[in-house]
Amino acid sequence: MTGLRTWFAGRSLRERRLLLVMTALALVTLVWAGIIIPVRDGLSSARERHQAAAVRLGETQAAIDSIKTVRALRTPPLAGALQDVVRTEADQAGFALETLEPQGDQRVRTTIRSARPGALTAWLARLERIGILVDTATLRDNGDRTVGVDLVLKVRTL
Repeated sequence: MTGLRTWFAGRSLRERRLLLVMTALALVTLVWAGIIIPVRDGLSSARERHQAAAVRLGETQAAIDSIKTVRALRTPPLAGALQDVVRTEADQAGFALETLEPQGDQRVRTTIRSARPGALTAWLARLERIGILVDTATLRDNGDRTVGVDLVLKVRTL
């Protein structure tokens, strides 16, 4: 260290100033390249990972919400035969079923001669909530503000 001091003291004032400026710039460069750049890159990488994690979290929460919705909409199995359930629901809604023919275990064909459209759609919505879907429907205007309807109903399978 004494040799470096002797060497530095042997320089002119201008050279000593230039050496001090050079040393300060070298220190700034080392601090910049050795500390600031790696920290900045690490923070940038952390921000990107955080953003990706936030997106994944949102997607996962949306998937969980859709699963909860599907589970909430899942209907319990029918309490009896499809034909019996349809007859009971029609009686409760006040519809007189003209025909009710089973077409296997999962389907039934029925005819209603006269029904008000609003009451009919409410009844069909009720059937859907309990797990019976409309496969086909044919409606005929009776001319007296009622409709005649031929339906093929089936059991919802999930």
